Amino acid sequence: MEKRLQESLQEEQLIRGFIFACTRETETECLNSLLFGTDRVYGPVVIRIRKGDLIFLNNVDTDVLYGVFKAVSDGGFKILPDAFGGRYPYQVRVRNLGQLIKINNAKEILKRFELKRNTPLFGKKLLRFLDLFVPQPTLIHYEDSVDDETATLIMQEKEKIRRRVDERDIEDEIPLIEATTFWDFQRQSYGLTPKGDNKYPGVTPALIIYNLVWRYTDPGDLVVDPMAGSGTTLDVCREEKRRSICFDIAPSRPDIIKNDSRNIPLEDNSVDMVFVDSPYGDNVKYNDDPNCIGKISSESEKFYDELEKVMKECYRILKPGKVIGWLIGDQWVKGRFTPVGFKVFQRLLKYFEPVDVICVARRGQASHRGPWFSRARRYNFYLRGFKYLFIMRKPENNSKNSEKPRKIKWTFYPRG
Repeated sequence: MEKRLQESLQEEQLIRGFIFACTRETETECLNSLLFGTDRVYGPVVIRIRKGDLIFLNNVDTDVLYGVFKAVSDGGFKILPDAFGGRYPYQVRVRNLGQLIKINNAKEILKRFELKRNTPLFGKKLLRFLDLFVPQPTLIHYEDSVDDETATLIMQEKEKIRRRVDERDIEDEIPLIEATTFWDFQRQSYGLTPKGDNKYPGVTPALIIYNLVWRYTDPGDLVVDPMAGSGTTLDVCREEKRRSICFDIAPSRPDIIKNDSRNIPLEDNSVDMVFVDSPYGDNVKYNDDPNCIGKISSESEKFYDELEKVMKECYRILKPGKVIGWLIGDQWVKGRFTPVGFKVFQRLLKYFEPVDVICVARRGQASHRGPWFSRARRYNFYLRGFKYLFIMRKPENNSKNSEKPRKIKWTFYPRG
């Protein structure tokens, strides 16, 4: 009995509120089917919804807010694949919490609460938001009166939330997908749980992997990291509902498989995305394994020959049309600059088609401190301020079509 009570209280602690949007076109389908959906942009929000969370619906055309709904499924991908004509595959099933309540001036209300669709409602803010749906004639105009049964159901939900509100009243803003080719992340991790180990040498910023999996994979897809380091890819994929297999020549934790990235033990054409954060020379000591590629100088062609063996394996296991992300930096040491990124890119082009090149700002570097900035100016060199993220695609079988010249109609704007 005591165990059941603890589990019940834990469930109550997890109640959050999520806001979906609809239009005149989709409102009827949402309300009739009691299935709400959205596209990939807000997919990271939907997959965090759990059965029992509270859901609200905002018609952005009519400026109306509907509530209160309760999730009767976890948020998922293609619960009903044909719903909304397939346009909104990230979905959750809901039920009405009593009577459907319709509140006008939704835009003004959401602005007052400083609500964004990628920020779930927690604790005290969720309690205040629920107050909108309990009869308060002096504050809110309802088109219909709210019946006593509905008011009671809402008050019961508020009581569940209130029991834990003093323990953790948080706002967990779920990152939106990056829109430009310049990525600058203030922290190594994101969210409420750590991703990887920020003390690990050369640890990967978790939001790099987050952006790649949300751009190029769907929930349930398989992501492989052949140089997993501290396991950032594992942690991100676990939270974002992707499957992952991670290898490293010197595993830092039990869920990373010991393996040399030049021979990946997976079948041909079996992987939906590959991510590689490779050494960019022998500037960092990753481990004591003598076969580690990070023990070879990037000033030597042997370094690129060994990385190319990794590229071949990544090409072999990747499904046609799928994407690899390769993170790499340049080197400057003792008066010599080595364009490691360009050299790696040249090798990647032997196997993959370019999708885009991202500039990732480097933070937390030991050299990014006062004395080093002074030395860089005095002795006329540059500190490394960014890394390259090469996004490449394994060609489809009929990729020759991409070689045909394209006709593009440019828009020209007058100057001055």
